[in-house]
Amino acid sequence: MTRTKCTVELAPLEDILARYPKEESSLIQVLQDVHRAYNFLPCDVLEKVAEALNVPLAKVFSVGTFYRAFSLTPQGKVIIKVCTGTACHIRGAGQLVEELERELGIRPGETSKDMGFTLKTVNCVGACAMAPVMIVNEKYHGNAKPAQVAAWVSSSGGSHHEN
Repeated sequence: MTRTKCTVELAPLEDILARYPKEESSLIQVLQDVHRAYNFLPCDVLEKVAEALNVPLAKVFSVGTFYRAFSLTPQGKVIIKVCTGTACHIRGAGQLVEELERELGIRPGETSKDMGFTLKTVNCVGACAMAPVMIVNEKYHGNAKPAQVAAWVSSSGGSHHEN
């Protein structure tokens, strides 16, 4: 395999690796911190993680693709998740997703061209009493209504240009 020049700053990775034992048991924690620092799992960073923890690269990618919390593609500045668990589905999660698609011009699993927003649907988030639930970055919005979407999007801090 031909190695390419690293496309991201490695200082955050160095700080992350310094906090953990250099062993396979650290892998998930390291990947969580890497995802938090870069907002995705850059391939060249995963190569460095594999080397540092002495874990086969295939295993690092296996873990990175197994958990839905991780992404191998860059994510938007603002990540919007809509719970589609049973209670949220019954109480209108589908309409929330449709309104977000209209407002952002993207579908679930996509990121806006300006890297302002990523839209995701997720399984139950354990907040069924507040259904339907929309999570903007880490802030939960319960009893969410499609009419509220535009206000949440504009106040979320992402760059957004209406279609």
